[in-house]
Amino acid sequence: MKTAILGGGLTGVTLARGLHERGEDVVVLEAEPDYGGLCRSKRREGFTFDTGGSHIIFSRDAAVLSFMKEALGENRTERDRLTKIFYKGRYVKYPFENGLSDLPKEDLFFCINEFVKNLIAVEKGAAAPPENFRDWIVATFGAGIAGCYMIPYNRKIWKFPPEEMSAHWMEGRVPMPPVEDVIRSAIGIETEGYTHQSVFSYPQSGGIEALVQAIAAPVEDAIRTGFVVRSVRRQEDGKWVIGDGNEEIVADRCVATIPLQALLPCLEEVPAEVAAACAALKYNAVACVCIGIRGATKPYSWVYVPQEEIGLFNRISFPSGYSDGNAPAGCSSVLAEITYREGDEAARMSDDALVEHTVEGLMKMEVIASADDVVYAAVERQRYAYVIYDLAYLENIRVIREFVEGTGIDLLGRFAEFEYLNMDGCIRHVLDYLGASR
Repeated sequence: MKTAILGGGLTGVTLARGLHERGEDVVVLEAEPDYGGLCRSKRREGFTFDTGGSHIIFSRDAAVLSFMKEALGENRTERDRLTKIFYKGRYVKYPFENGLSDLPKEDLFFCINEFVKNLIAVEKGAAAPPENFRDWIVATFGAGIAGCYMIPYNRKIWKFPPEEMSAHWMEGRVPMPPVEDVIRSAIGIETEGYTHQSVFSYPQSGGIEALVQAIAAPVEDAIRTGFVVRSVRRQEDGKWVIGDGNEEIVADRCVATIPLQALLPCLEEVPAEVAAACAALKYNAVACVCIGIRGATKPYSWVYVPQEEIGLFNRISFPSGYSDGNAPAGCSSVLAEITYREGDEAARMSDDALVEHTVEGLMKMEVIASADDVVYAAVERQRYAYVIYDLAYLENIRVIREFVEGTGIDLLGRFAEFEYLNMDGCIRHVLDYLGASR
């Protein structure tokens, strides 16, 4: 059995490794010069930045977490999470519901009062079931936490109205805040939320790409980079023929981990209904603004930034705090993430303008004291970054999946399945696929 895997991101190389370990023949076809997808990293002038956004290694899934740690071996460090939300000029503990005592008193009252009112409504059976993502936020956290943080932040990251997004994808993703913890946090008693990520791992050297390289090590010879898939067809004998315009690869099985928007144009006789459903799928790109700083900066792991007036970035992280090898001696680093879609403000801005804009915002947050302290700056853009679950998503993805499954191609990974999967979710789907395809 020879399997052709379209796409050499985390999902593709993990699947290749799994198939190889059970004795199967594989070939991974990656369009970019380097494999890794959203989990690539770049080292420049002594700084290491992850180019697809900030990544850390954690999971509630014990088997997946063990797989990632074992793959890295000794090239791994651990850090205690120290994460904040920048809110009205102050750094509030993350998650927001665990940092209520850090808020201005009026906001604190608003959040805890609305949280309690929401609990009473639920207890009385007076709370309507959520019809969209915005409703889910309010039903889960109350109008206070929703209005102060959750809704503004989600508007900023998704660049899409939460009331026009589906709520189905939140099940199991964000845990319900324990009532006791919310009350404790409101009166100043320390509480911890999202404890599964309170201690996280990260490669000691090489950035997050080191994880993908470690996973890919046994199958690196089977990875073909610079192979842009342009055609995928099935012969009468059942074999797949995948071409890039110059060369064709023949395989017994075809698994796509590339975006649906890249896959469908490669297929023959795609119905108009399917093409329209794919065109209607919503997603965000991301611009990662990489800043190297002379001297020290904030001691945080990452910071969420819901306020529009601070800057376009929704989150900043501090790679120099993840590993001592991520910045030269005497320096530190910040990675700012800006989501965008074609035609919007960030898409129209040059890289230099994005850097200047980001540095100004970081100065407002006192992350950088002066623009003169910036010793390195670059922008890395990724077209496919975040899946958006709009209200038409479930119907559109059903139409596409039924067609692709009918062709015999298997879909796996964030943008092939068109699901908002984190690294551990991608690996879990691979492990489940391997188990089901024995």
